[in-house]
Amino acid sequence: MSSLLEVRGLAKEFPIRSAFLRRRLGAVAAVAEVDLDIAAGETVALVGESGSGKSTLGRMIVRLIEPTRGEIRFRGEDLLALPPRELRRARRHFQVVFQDPYGSLNPRHTVGKILSAPFEIQKVKPDGGVKQTVQGLMERVGLNPEHYNRYPHEFSGGQRQRIGVARAVALRPELIVCDEPVSALDVSIQAQVVNLLEDIQTDFGLSYVFIAHDLSVVRHISDRVIVMYLGRVMEDSARDELYERPMHPYTHALLSAVPIPDPDKGEQRERILLKGDLPSPQHPP
Repeated sequence: MSSLLEVRGLAKEFPIRSAFLRRRLGAVAAVAEVDLDIAAGETVALVGESGSGKSTLGRMIVRLIEPTRGEIRFRGEDLLALPPRELRRARRHFQVVFQDPYGSLNPRHTVGKILSAPFEIQKVKPDGGVKQTVQGLMERVGLNPEHYNRYPHEFSGGQRQRIGVARAVALRPELIVCDEPVSALDVSIQAQVVNLLEDIQTDFGLSYVFIAHDLSVVRHISDRVIVMYLGRVMEDSARDELYERPMHPYTHALLSAVPIPDPDKGEQRERILLKGDLPSPQHPP
């Protein structure tokens, strides 16, 4: 199976500067030499505790953060070599669903204007007109098309995340980076949004990079799971294999923290506690 996305040796270092004279004192390696392949229609989950580099990696893939070094190829095209105009053209093929369903939407724009923006930016004229297409998108993600002229604050958190999903799929991209899209939502709403993402993936043949903390959600939606720690890949495995036969001790610890809704089974399972704080990425062990 040919890869839709190929990442090789991707790394990001954030400089540490002194308060006086702004001299560079060192660097924090947020992501260190990551290799990644994603096939068309595949869902690859990135998991790990806070500070593991998941979101930084996801944002580098779509060039919202510029990597320090490495290579990103989308359908064979080197994304890091693209000038701004060409990058804007390429961006219609990969999009992002952000974690914060309110902060990622412009509060001064109506939903209609927010969802019309991708068509205006990419100069796409859909059949039937932009408004009709946008209202169709709203209906597809479970929103009332008559709320076209409402503002983000008039929607609930789950509805706002649906707006974010609709914006991401407006131009029929091939890859979507979902940066913890359900972590800010109630559990009941999480299931609805995850099911929506799965339905849209089936309809449009999308690939997902799904970033999450919740390993039960990851097990439900992913085909492959990549476990990260301090910016490095600890384990890369098919979903069922990882949950049934985890290889790395860190993966064992993460899986032991997943709650089991059965008191008898929960008491029998060994709980692995990771003691101390996450080491400093400035001086990794």
